[in-house]
Amino acid sequence: MDFAFILDPLPLVKAYKDSTVAMMRALAARGHRVHALEQGDIHWQDGATRGRARPLELRPGNEDWYAAGEPETRALKDYAAVLMRKDPPFDMEYVYSTYLLEAAEGEGARVFNRPRAIRDCNEKLAIARFRDFIAPTLVTRDAAVIDAFIDQHRDVIVKPLDGMGGTSVFRVRHDDPNRNVIVETVSHEGARTVMAQRFIPEISDGDKRILLIGGEVVPYSLARIPRPGETRGNLAAGGRGVAQPLSARDRQIGEALAGPLWAEGMLVAGIDVIGSFLTEINVTSPTCFVEISEQTGFDVGGLFATALIGAC
Repeated sequence: MDFAFILDPLPLVKAYKDSTVAMMRALAARGHRVHALEQGDIHWQDGATRGRARPLELRPGNEDWYAAGEPETRALKDYAAVLMRKDPPFDMEYVYSTYLLEAAEGEGARVFNRPRAIRDCNEKLAIARFRDFIAPTLVTRDAAVIDAFIDQHRDVIVKPLDGMGGTSVFRVRHDDPNRNVIVETVSHEGARTVMAQRFIPEISDGDKRILLIGGEVVPYSLARIPRPGETRGNLAAGGRGVAQPLSARDRQIGEALAGPLWAEGMLVAGIDVIGSFLTEINVTSPTCFVEISEQTGFDVGGLFATALIGAC
């Protein structure tokens, strides 16, 4: 079968840690063919959504890891499935891509994660659907409401709804002399809606990424442990990734979310758990396949390939 992956420019993809490469390799190992295209390679005309994709020959190693063939334009519905794996930012161009992919679905294409589901699932705000598992949380752009929340909970994390990799995430204590300027900065002086959450001290043990694939919970998480003096565990912010078996609470949260998200067309989701609390639901381009597989021996890519092929 032929599978098309929408992703960032190939020269920018770091094979040593990229989950999309792990997905491609798992499919190729089963004899399937993979193709790569970017957002700008998709177009709609005369009732058909097409993509200009290059077939890839995958090579071992992490440096010269692929050879790309000549580009070919074909209808997206002609692939066994189309995988939307473009990294954030989730900007308007990303939204336009989901509209095009939704049109392709209407023509018969299988698209994962489903474009409407991606569009409807803000990775920060989606936790509101699962209130039993979250710490005290506020979403607003009203500075006075944020101030009251900080006064109530004394130690709070404030972050924008469209951030990634730990960018613009601030810890604010009630007695912080810079609290007003931090709130003003994150909220763009009330022009941008933000999320505030009660600080969870267990962040010192790691911000755990738990992968949900085809309605199943991967039995290991990757705990992103903050470097000294830091409150963010994100790998992009210098965190250290340590794979570990799921705790009973991790599994409880994962199993509660896996079924509903898969029913909505989320083939792959990455939920973030700190201590015993769900903090985010990542659906655009969840990572950590490589780190979990290398540290535990669990074949995350294989589970993905089995789920994808079964869905086709």
